[in-house]
Amino acid sequence: MARPDKSAAVAELTDKFRSSNAAVLTEYRGLTVAQLKELRRSLGENAQYAVVKNTLTKIAANEAGINTLDDQFTGPTAVAFITGDPVESAKGLRDFAKDNPNLIIKGGVLDGKALTADEIKKLADLESREVLLAKLAGAMKGKQSQAAALFQALPSKFVRSAEALRAKVEQGGAGTPAPVEAEAAAE
Repeated sequence: MARPDKSAAVAELTDKFRSSNAAVLTEYRGLTVAQLKELRRSLGENAQYAVVKNTLTKIAANEAGINTLDDQFTGPTAVAFITGDPVESAKGLRDFAKDNPNLIIKGGVLDGKALTADEIKKLADLESREVLLAKLAGAMKGKQSQAAALFQALPSKFVRSAEALRAKVEQGGAGTPAPVEAEAAAE
């Protein structure tokens, strides 16, 4: 029979798995309390880092519909539950792991899809959502500017051509078409 405190812990972890966009499993063996506190700060405001019991977390993940993490619940495990931009938190984990080799990224899940440690590192190499949106907006604005210049160039070119033709006719330049009456009289 399950103890009430363990049932409450499983329910809380299940809720965290369901409400987060991503979850990253790490091994924290050898990290001090101060280093764990620094890691929590480096993850940003949209992530919660929790040291968990493997058995309870495995049950909670299965209840949340995540079955792909079962083999990663070995050794001392902590989970970063990410509710916001996963790229920012992945960068925080990657950078902290570079400075502290005792932190090992095991794997994780993003929107229900399992991620390996290498895929999490690739995710960390992406630019943030805001930067990607800014680049998209800039590209769209550039295309709009090109279209506006094209649409403006057509009437402008027509006006310049008409003005050049008018100036040529006024100067009586070579190649000026003869008036129709003069051609009719010559025949």
